[in-house]
Amino acid sequence: MSGHSKWAQIKHKKAITDVKKGKAFSKLAKEISVAARLGGGDPAGNPRLKTVIEKAKEVNMPSENIKRAIQKGTGELPGSSYEEMTYEGYGPGGAAILIETLTDNKNRTVSEIRHLMSKYHGALGETGCVAWIFEKRGYILAGKKTVDEDTLMSVALEAGALDMKNDPREDSYEIITAPEDLAGVNEAIRKSGIETSLSEVTMLPKNYITLDARQGEQMGRLIEALEDHDDVQNVYSNFDMPEEVLEKSS
Repeated sequence: MSGHSKWAQIKHKKAITDVKKGKAFSKLAKEISVAARLGGGDPAGNPRLKTVIEKAKEVNMPSENIKRAIQKGTGELPGSSYEEMTYEGYGPGGAAILIETLTDNKNRTVSEIRHLMSKYHGALGETGCVAWIFEKRGYILAGKKTVDEDTLMSVALEAGALDMKNDPREDSYEIITAPEDLAGVNEAIRKSGIETSLSEVTMLPKNYITLDARQGEQMGRLIEALEDHDDVQNVYSNFDMPEEVLEKSS
């Protein structure tokens, strides 16, 4: 199983049950504000905003919080101006790491990210050193208990999905789309009466590096530390590791 898909499912479960919802809400509010600033406050005409609002609703972020974040992004309410910065580097075993941040202080953020990478057996690299390994894609999970493979594949491909994967060891099908088609494909699947548990634009690796148990544990600690940083929105990697180690890291 690819490191991404397994980790994505674990992160999704964590997000829903995470007791630190205040921090989760804060990160989502940043993302909503930036999406509204760049594409306007109407989710009907702003696919990025629509996607992040759906993500916020999945973790029960209050509607009032969502509304305030949109208003800060459109300038109706005062708020900090965040800049999108992406950092690249390597983790244990040479696995590629891509870190997306939203920050109001680039110098502070890069210094703290560099410290975390070094502390947990990683290192920051130059811009472009690992970005070529990843491609931006829409990513949807649909539970196997709610639909059979042929039915889901028919609906997803007809709606414009690029691919669908079925790993027998997992309890969800993976649907891959172009980023701009994510909302439409997800909506078509749901309108067919099929439940989806995750719908997001992500960075999928083109190849993977297998880590041993020790490297896997180190990678789990590194990713957890990065994701816990206030300015970090998303962490992507091309690792693969023993499933029991990955579960332990969750």
